[in-house]
Amino acid sequence: MNIAMQTTLEKLQELNRLVQEGHILDAFEKYYHDDVAMQENEGEPTLGKEANFQREVDFVAKVKNFRATPLKVSAGDNFSFVEWDYDYQHEEWGPRQYRQVSVQEWQDGRIVREKFYYAN
Repeated sequence: MNIAMQTTLEKLQELNRLVQEGHILDAFEKYYHDDVAMQENEGEPTLGKEANFQREVDFVAKVKNFRATPLKVSAGDNFSFVEWDYDYQHEEWGPRQYRQVSVQEWQDGRIVREKFYYAN
């Protein structure tokens, strides 16, 4: 289905499927707005698609045995959230197993703001 015809929930479900399959960069390219701001907990947000894409490239390059499971998903017209269960091996951080909530705001059919909440 054409992205312009999909509901926010349909877009989110497709994005989640791509992430689960390890296609994180494809999901980012397809579903993130050029002006996206992404924020880890209360840290400073990273602004713009290019800067955030480079963060994703760096993450993907350092991860092995990536497993991501969406536990809870909800979406409205211009917002969504996902509770994720993550399990992977990171080159610098070692083994990681944690839950994270991702809250997204959508504009023009793409994610324009995303904030990640997780225990430090």
